[in-house]
Amino acid sequence: MSRRARTRLEAATSSPSAAHDLDGLLSAAEASAPRSLNQLVADAARQVPACSGAAVAFWRDGEPAALAASHPSLPALIEAEVTSGRGPALEALRTSQPVGCPDTLAEGRWPEYCAAALRQGVRCSLCLAYRSGGAALCLSLFSARPRTLGPQAIAAAERLAASGMALVGLTSEYGDARREQLQLRDAAQSRAQVDQAKGVLMHALHCSADQALEQMRQISQARNMKVADVAARIITSRKADVLEGLR
Repeated sequence: MSRRARTRLEAATSSPSAAHDLDGLLSAAEASAPRSLNQLVADAARQVPACSGAAVAFWRDGEPAALAASHPSLPALIEAEVTSGRGPALEALRTSQPVGCPDTLAEGRWPEYCAAALRQGVRCSLCLAYRSGGAALCLSLFSARPRTLGPQAIAAAERLAASGMALVGLTSEYGDARREQLQLRDAAQSRAQVDQAKGVLMHALHCSADQALEQMRQISQARNMKVADVAARIITSRKADVLEGLR
């Protein structure tokens, strides 16, 4: 764990002692996400010039994992994009560049999004996306007037999104660490199962450890099963002819 990552995580959590527990740290970071996102959209709606409302989506592995909006009608616009598979937010996520919709009445690229936006009185929008590993943050700004979210809005939104990006990087970094931890744990459990199954076979067949392992490998190839799965079947079987039951 890097010093920078630990510092960022300790700043984002309320319990300093949690910094010594990987699972606890990740849970705390993920739990803080809704609060951070709500604050981000509230600040955007207040501080970005010409912005009437804002929504932010936290994406993980290509799916929206958390969403916050300054008005309850705005999530419908994100939903329209996800359902149709196209829209300014998805385009910003794809290109990592600001994507604007100057006037929803004149926009032809995203008809489903524009229809949803017009139903909510949105005439102009601007989306900015930021990625870190398998996570991403997309901030969408909305205005009731056409052609009002320009360069000034981009500059203000980028300043606000810096705090959101810290959360994206935090959860992505510790998500990777958690996945690695789970993979190592699973590998250790598999090795333990194989060793236990070898003991069962050595006792049942009066063979060596190498011979027992070779028996499991042969069954694995013949049945198209993982050796760990073969081992689990041997361990749970109460029959004396454990191998016959698997052949």
